[in-house]
Amino acid sequence: MAKATKKQALGRGLSALLKDPANDIQSASDKNADKVVGNIIEISIEDIEVNPFQPRTKFNEDTLKELAISIRELGVIQPITVRKVAFNKYQLVSGERRYRASKLIGLNTIPAYVRIANDQESLEMALVENIQRQDLDPIEIALSYQRLIDEINLTQEQMSDRVGKKRSTISNYLRLLKLDPIIQTGMRDGFISMGHGRAMINIDKTIDQLEVYEKIIKNKLSVRATESLVKNLNNPSTEPKTEGTSELPKHIKKGIKEISEYFGHKIDVKVSKNGSGKITIPFHSEEDFNRIKKLVKSAK
Repeated sequence: MAKATKKQALGRGLSALLKDPANDIQSASDKNADKVVGNIIEISIEDIEVNPFQPRTKFNEDTLKELAISIRELGVIQPITVRKVAFNKYQLVSGERRYRASKLIGLNTIPAYVRIANDQESLEMALVENIQRQDLDPIEIALSYQRLIDEINLTQEQMSDRVGKKRSTISNYLRLLKLDPIIQTGMRDGFISMGHGRAMINIDKTIDQLEVYEKIIKNKLSVRATESLVKNLNNPSTEPKTEGTSELPKHIKKGIKEISEYFGHKIDVKVSKNGSGKITIPFHSEEDFNRIKKLVKSAK
C-alpha cells in the first residue's frame, strides 16, 4: 500500500503541473510534455469526459458494483488512459468500467496515463484496447473490427498485426454481422454461443436463420447439432429408400422431417415391405446424447 501511496503522491504533483495555464501541453513537443506523457497522474474525475468512440455499449451493473467495492478497499490498481482535449479537460481512451466504478463510490480523482492523440488515434486505441478484453461478447468484438475497417481504413491484414489475431479469426467475427439482428441480440444476451452463430451464417435466407434460431432455443441444441441441422437444411439429401421398394410412404416422409427437426439431427428410417420399420437417431458426443435423452424424457 505504501508503494501505491507514493505513486499517487507523484501523480498529484504532476497534476498540479497540468493545472498551471503556463503548462498547457497540447503536443508531445511542448515544454514539460515528457513529464506528463507515460506517467501516472491523479486527475479530477470531473475533468474527464466519456469517450464517444467507446465500442463497448453494455456495462453489467452487478459486476460494476463489485468493482466499486474493490476500488473502495484497494484503490484503482490499474490506471485508466485518457487523452488531453483542452486545458484541464480529458477524454477516456480506456478504462471506462474503472471510471464508472470510481464515480459510483464518489471518488474525486483517479490515476490515469495521459496521452496526446487525435480523434482517429483515440478511436483506434479504444477499439484495439477493448478487443483485447475477455468480457466482450462476440458481436461487440465484431462491431469493433468493423469500425476499424470503416473509420480507420484498416485492412484485415493490418488488423491482424494490430490486435495479434489471425486474419481467419477476424473474418469469422466479421461474418457474424451478416446474421439477423434478432440472432445477434440473442448472442449478446448469451442465449446462443458464437459457435451457433457461425453455423447459422451459412444459411442464406433470413427466415430460415430465424427458424433455426428458434429451434436452438426451444430444443437447447448444441453447436454440433446446429451444424448438422444447417447442413441438412442447405443440402437436403434424397429421402431414405425402403427395403425392397424405391419410395417411402407419404406419412413416413412427412414424419421424417418433423422428427429430424425435433431432435436436431437427420434421422434414418428403414421400412420393410410389410410396413414395419426402424428409426435411427444419430448423436455426435456424450453431451449430444444427453440432450436427446432430455428431449425424450420431456416428451413423456
